[in-house]
Order: sequence, then C-alpha cells, then structure tokens
Amino acid sequence: MQLPIAVKETERATLQNQVFEQIRVMIAEGRLKDGDPLPATRELSLQMGISCNTALLAYERLISEGYVYTKPYVGTFVSDNLHDRIAPRLVDGQDAPQSESCQLLSLNDAQRLRQFVRIHSLQNPHRKRLSADFWVGRPDPASFPVKVWSQHIWKQLQRSSAALTQYNEPSGLEALRLAISDHLGPARGIAVDAGQIMIVGGCQDGFNLIARLLVSPGTPLVIENPCYQGAAYVFESFGAEPYPVTVDEHGMDVSQLPDVSSPVAYLTPSHQYPMGATLSLSRRMELLAWADKHDAYILEDDYDSDFRFTGAPLTALKGLDRNDRVVYMGTFSKSMGPGLRLGYIVLPKALVAPARRLKALMNNGQSWLEQAAMADFMFEGGFRRHLRRMRQTYLERRDVLLAALKSNFGDCQVRGEDAGMHLTWRIPDRYPHAEEIERLAVLEGVGVYALSTGAALQFGTTEESRRYLVLGYAALTPREIEQGIARLAECLSKHAIPSPPG
Repeated sequence: MQLPIAVKETERATLQNQVFEQIRVMIAEGRLKDGDPLPATRELSLQMGISCNTALLAYERLISEGYVYTKPYVGTFVSDNLHDRIAPRLVDGQDAPQSESCQLLSLNDAQRLRQFVRIHSLQNPHRKRLSADFWVGRPDPASFPVKVWSQHIWKQLQRSSAALTQYNEPSGLEALRLAISDHLGPARGIAVDAGQIMIVGGCQDGFNLIARLLVSPGTPLVIENPCYQGAAYVFESFGAEPYPVTVDEHGMDVSQLPDVSSPVAYLTPSHQYPMGATLSLSRRMELLAWADKHDAYILEDDYDSDFRFTGAPLTALKGLDRNDRVVYMGTFSKSMGPGLRLGYIVLPKALVAPARRLKALMNNGQSWLEQAAMADFMFEGGFRRHLRRMRQTYLERRDVLLAALKSNFGDCQVRGEDAGMHLTWRIPDRYPHAEEIERLAVLEGVGVYALSTGAALQFGTTEESRRYLVLGYAALTPREIEQGIARLAECLSKHAIPSPPG
C-alpha cells in the first residue's frame, strides 16, 4: 500500500512530525478508514526517501496517541471509531503538507460553511534519489540565461535603484506590460492595450485573483476533465460548483457544455493539461458563442504555448474573442523559470478596474526589479532568442523520448507530443495501472507519474484514466531520458502479464 504523502526537509517540522501529521490528517478526513492497513515502516521509508527509524518513530507516536494500533506479525491498522472525535489541524501553524492535506477555510460564517482547501504538489519528494525524473512542468535548469539576466539586473539597479524604496503600480510595471503586449500580437494573435494587462506572481496568483473577482459559493465552474489541479483547487476553495466536461483528442468536448447562467469556464486550449490536445478552431468558435449566450467568462490558461513543434499555433481564444469574454493568462514560469514568480493576465475591459483594486488588496504588485529586468530582456530581443533556443532543445528531447518509448515498448499511444514540455503515454494493457507503475519505478530510481500525482485532477476515476502516465522531458538530458525509459522497461518486464499461448 502506498500513501499519498510527501515530506520536505526545508519545513520547520521534523520529518517524523510531517509523516505523523499527514497520516493523522488522512485519518481525520476519513481517507484512511477504521481498520485500514498502513504500509510497513520499511515500505514507507522507501516510498518517502526517509530512514526506517524516522518512519518507526512516526508510527510509535500514532500508536501512543491512539490513531493506529498494531497486530503482532500482521501489521499496523487505523483504530476504530475515531472520526467523530478528531478534526484536522495545521502543522506547527503551516499549511498541511502537499498532496490532499488541507487547512480549514470559512466561506460563510453565517451559513456555517466550511471546506477543506486542497493543494497540489510542486516538487517530487523522491527527486534526490532518482537517476531520471520525468516530473512535469520543470524547465531545463541549465537553460536559464544567467549571464545576460545578471547584466539586466545590474543595469536596472544602476539606472533606478530608487524604485526599490517605493510602492509601484499594482497592475505591474508599465514597461513590462508594453513588452508583453508587443509579444502577444505576433505570437498569439492578441491585439491588446497594455492597460488591460496585469502582472501577477505566476498562474497560481492569477487563479486566486480571478477567483476573487468572479467566483462566489455556488458559481458554476465549467472545467476540463481531466484538468489542472492547481486551478481546480483554487476555484473549489472559493466555493465554485464544478461542471466537468470530457476532453478528447480535439480538446474539451463543447457539445457537453452545460446550460447554466453566468458560469466561469477554465481550460487550457493550446496544450490541454494533462492530455495534451489542442482545441480545434471550430470548437473554439462554439465555445465563444456559448460564453456570449450564457453570460460566461472564459479563463484561457496558455501555460506553455511558447513551445510548439508541429505547425503554427492556433490563434488564442482571446485573439478570436469579439465580445470581451476571455481572460487570458500567460506565465514566464515555463519559458524562464518559476523562481521569478512572474506571470500576466489580459483582462476584458470591464474587469480592469475591479481587478486592479483587488490586486492592490492582495499584494500591491510584484517585485519591481524582476519586472524591470524582464522588460529589458524582452525589448532587447533576448527573450525571443531564448525561446528559439529552448524550442529547439525541447524538440530534440521530445524526439529522444518518443524514440526511447518506441525502442523499448514498440508502437506507443502518446498524446500531447506536438507542443509543450510533457506528453502523456497510454500504458499498454499488459502492464499494471499507472499508480502501481509509479511506485515500482521509484524503487528503480525512475520518476514517472500517474495523472493525480502529475498535478492533474480527474472527476470520477475510471479504469481508462488509470492507464496514463504523464512524462515531463524538458529538464532531462537526452542520455537521462534514454536511460530512464530503458530502466522503466526493464522494471515493467518483470510485472507484465504474459501473452496467451498461440
């Protein structure tokens, strides 16, 4: 049995306390039920990358506080009749750990509504002991233009260090918004005034801003199925009511769009996350017509559209929008790096003023220095050249991954290989389901990910959804990709279902 928990050495809480608290929260939430078995301490230590002694001490504390009990020579089990007596709490005042752990949030004290806030994992807890980690969404660390970037930083400090001692425009530095406006025209077909652009701290910050602006308890949320966890969990925390719409090889199936009033729709049309489809032009037009008819706003998350390998990218939904229904979101987290915490939103004109007020309430704007350096980088052509290099690098790595899959597994069913930094592989039926392969691969030093671990959310898990692995390749060298897939194939050969005779 594998528990969906993660530990971080950077947390103030010890590893032992993190393991204890996460298991306790799972029991409190009912995800571990009365009598459920827990993994052996050796199995848990292998899964988490911690010592057996750390796992043993965490179990001893759970036993001493009555959450679990042991049967000699049998195993460790959740105690009976606990759920009426315990409730989740925070770990030493911090957010409950990654995966499904949560903190309590009051949505409406008068109605006594309470909801668990779920968060998604941003780092792989096993990364330190993996020889090949196909974690999703990581840019190549060697690709960051350190020398050029440091020159832009230094130039800005010499030119206008006074900007560091004062508050700046909540919407973001005007120079950066102008640079983004110039970039979006030819790159995404979006002609927009810089006044409609707002700088945010990456997509997650943008989701929170849009949710505060458009979502209240009960607001219909039309969302892809499967979808990106990070967005779904934010809207969920504001009380949105999800209306999942199936994704197929052409993106969101717009024939399933619900007949609801004033919804918010969230989707990733350029490279659907996680399945990788590109929403067809005909579906884009149908979606925009639906939004106009139902008084809907569409949040278009264009998270990795800078990397298109086959043909020209379709014009963004925002570029096709004639009724100002689309909120467009872009980020520098994939093209440059998430450490910069820079993203942007292109707002419909009606939302510019209220969004600016909310942004001022949230954080009074992003860091001036990174914005100024990024604007300089874009205006001088450095960003365009950087994207061209990265596009070629990622294309080569994608080709290596496709070749490695074919060499080791034969003809493969893959999705999403035309763009982005990841693809999705349908596991042949002769092998175990994705969650089991993920567990087995970690033991061999290879990180591959089921949809749920790979930051995807499936509404209603099916056997088919358990047949997919999400493979990020941007941060791996060609040699690491080849060796990782070869080790995965060797591992799975031991667990394949034998072919019937004859």
